Formats: sequence, structure tokens, C-alpha cells
Amino acid sequence: MGGGGFSEKRDKRLLGNYMLALAGKKKPKVCFIPTASGDAPGYVDKFHRAFPARRAKASSLTLFRHAGVGDLGKFLLAQDVIYVGGGSTANMLAVWRVHGVDRILRKAWRAGVVLAGVSAGMNCWFEQSVTDSFGGRLAPLKDGLGLLKGSACPHYDSPKGRRRRVYRRLVAGGVLVAGVAADDGAALHFVGRRLAAVVTSRPEARACRVERVRGKAVETPLPTRYLGKAK
Repeated sequence: MGGGGFSEKRDKRLLGNYMLALAGKKKPKVCFIPTASGDAPGYVDKFHRAFPARRAKASSLTLFRHAGVGDLGKFLLAQDVIYVGGGSTANMLAVWRVHGVDRILRKAWRAGVVLAGVSAGMNCWFEQSVTDSFGGRLAPLKDGLGLLKGSACPHYDSPKGRRRRVYRRLVAGGVLVAGVAADDGAALHFVGRRLAAVVTSRPEARACRVERVRGKAVETPLPTRYLGKAK
């Protein structure tokens, strides 16, 4: 998800419902990993309010505070859905690697667990991304998990077009490889490494491929499906 999700009221639970449905169960087990936010308590509380018992069997994995989980691998591989929150992509990846969460998530992906996330939780699955993890400035990050090929840019419709402008420049200059960009409210649904669909919680949300062609960044819009009711 390029942005939005349960943390914003405008989402209307559309992306969350779509995500849960992919598990194919009435009440799937969904685990929230808020590492990128430093395990912010308010963020974790908001997740649990968004996914009450009637929707899912929700849990969270906090690594800065005591996780309350003995075997991380056994715990995460038992989930139907793993949802990664937003924040600092770079810090999150560093902490994951210390605890071996990166290796566990790769096993979960191969086992068919639904992997999802927003912002940093979008960036992490790709080889490369653009992030504001370094002092607030937008910069390239080249050591993602690499489950998905190419680069990524969330929040593509950020105010004043800042993210779009920087991402295009990085791709045009060959600093980042070609990839995909998603607005707030747009979600890229991959099956394996194949992009199967782009769904949105806002009628205006869009996603596109961005690639380098003769030294310039070229955008190719991706077909999208609005999950809400058409007006």
C-alpha cells in the first residue's frame, strides 16, 4: 500500500478488507509488525482497534519492547497475514536483520502467508526504494528484502509532487532500477512476483510503472480497481 490503510479514516477499511480476504478464512490470523515506527504504542493500539475480534485474530510483534514471543519463526509462520507498518524503512530493515526477521519473512512468503504493509511496509519487499529514513530527506535505499524485483515508491501523490519528482530523477539517472509507484490509497497485489492487480480505497488513487528510457523517466499507468461504490 502506497499510503493510507487502517491508520486513516478515508480508507473506510477497504484495503484492510481486501487484504484479509486474500487469506481465504472467515477470521484470519493477522500480525502487525510496527518496527518502522519504533513500536509506537499508539500505532499498535490503532491497529488492534481496526482489526477487532469480529474481523480477525489480531496480534502484534514488537521488537523494541519485549515481544512476548519465544520462537519468532514459529509465531510468524503460524499467521495468515503479516502487516508491516510505516516509518523508517532503513531502521526497520536493520532491526529485522539483527533478530532474523528478514529470513523468517522470506520463509513466510514461500509458505504462502499473505505479506502486506504500508509505506515502509511497501518498500521493504522490493530490492530498492526511495525513503525519507535519512534525516527526512528523500534518498535511495538499495538493500530491501528483494522478494519483489525492482524498486518502489510509496506516497507517489505526496504534496507538491516531491516523492514523484525525486523517484523519477533517481530512476532516470540510473541510481534506482525501474519499478512501481503507488499513491496513498493504492495497493499493489502481487502473486509471487507477478503483479496481479492494483486496487484502491480512493477513486482518484493511481499506480504506475516507472522506467528509464534514453536517460529519462517514463511512467506507464497501471489499470486500477476502486474497491468502494461508484458514485
